[in-house]
Amino acid sequence: QVQLVESGGGLVQAGGSLRLSCAVSGLTFSRFAMGWFRQAPGKEREFVGAITPSGGTRYYADSVKGRFTISRDNAKNTVYLQMDGLKPEDTAVYYCAADRSLTTIRIKESEYDYWGQGTQVTVSS
Repeated sequence: QVQLVESGGGLVQAGGSLRLSCAVSGLTFSRFAMGWFRQAPGKEREFVGAITPSGGTRYYADSVKGRFTISRDNAKNTVYLQMDGLKPEDTAVYYCAADRSLTTIRIKESEYDYWGQGTQVTVSS
């Protein structure tokens, strides 16, 4: 059974930082690209960033580029999202997702195979 479990969300003031974690089990983690998405109230879920299975390539949405960093530890089957310089507009439920693509970073949620349950991030002004 594949499980993706996010943690690390919470309430933070604007300008602050949070680090989200996503622990993965039930699949060969090192063979999956990992993505982060978010969904704000009343909006569609949107791509935040992704990392290839080896961690060698990362790609970010323009809205978070330079503020967010994705990393992974294949020994721990965990992917991280370091969020710095948080803004109120970053408030959303954040989801991690696994994509069996070995080399391509994909930004459409329909292309991801497995999803976590999400963790809430709230940024106060």
